[in-house]
Amino acid sequence: MAAKKDVPFDPARILELLWRVGVKPSRTGLSVDAIVDAAIELADANGLESVSMRNVAEHLGVGAMSLYTHVPGREELADLMIDRALAGLYSHVDEPSSVAGGWRPAMGFVAERNWALYQQHSWLLEAEGARPVLGPHTNDKYEAELRPLVGIGLGDVEIDSVLTLVLTHVSGTARALAGVTRVKEQSGMSDAQWWSATAPILERVMDRERFPVSSRVGTAAATSYDAASDPVHAYRFGLECILDGVEALISRSQPVGRSAASDRPVSE
Repeated sequence: MAAKKDVPFDPARILELLWRVGVKPSRTGLSVDAIVDAAIELADANGLESVSMRNVAEHLGVGAMSLYTHVPGREELADLMIDRALAGLYSHVDEPSSVAGGWRPAMGFVAERNWALYQQHSWLLEAEGARPVLGPHTNDKYEAELRPLVGIGLGDVEIDSVLTLVLTHVSGTARALAGVTRVKEQSGMSDAQWWSATAPILERVMDRERFPVSSRVGTAAATSYDAASDPVHAYRFGLECILDGVEALISRSQPVGRSAASDRPVSE
């Protein structure tokens, strides 16, 4: 989504756009919201690389230059798309913290919502950058996802770190799943077909005496997954390990005699 820019990137300007400060529709009805929605439709259908100011304008049936009155360029458009995609992720800000059973199932719920989000808008995995998009929907999401971790014995930095750990795990495994899907589509070959083609050669070149552990573990994993890898398994297995670690962290922070066991229900 890189682009030549006519004007330097202005953080203050994009913040005003994200919060729609002083934004008004034109007399033709064209608006920031309409432009962002059109861009998301293109990205959902054809990937992030399909989103250009020209393509968005064609999708809307307007001239490309008319878009620049509302959105300065594609970098700003990407931020607007990210924030817009998060709208409605939760029905209300207390939805995650309202999950029965305490913080653990609540964080499992947060993980599942984010996992589903990446399946719906896989382009988010490419669009998200190192700096946060400080829009209203992004802030609503952050607030909602922090609340289940308040009052369980963690400090503020620990709360932020736990949420970051969970979300990073979700995005990482979602990215792996997207990669597997992309490889299948580009190669036109299923995992079973790939194994069938490579297995005879691997049997000849893999020296089990030289690679005793990787041969044993790799075979067991491949047999279990029926594939070279299973990002869905990695997501669910890793999430449980992360939540186990958070539980241990909470237990270390609590006075002797108290336990986080009551918050232990395993997330589904």
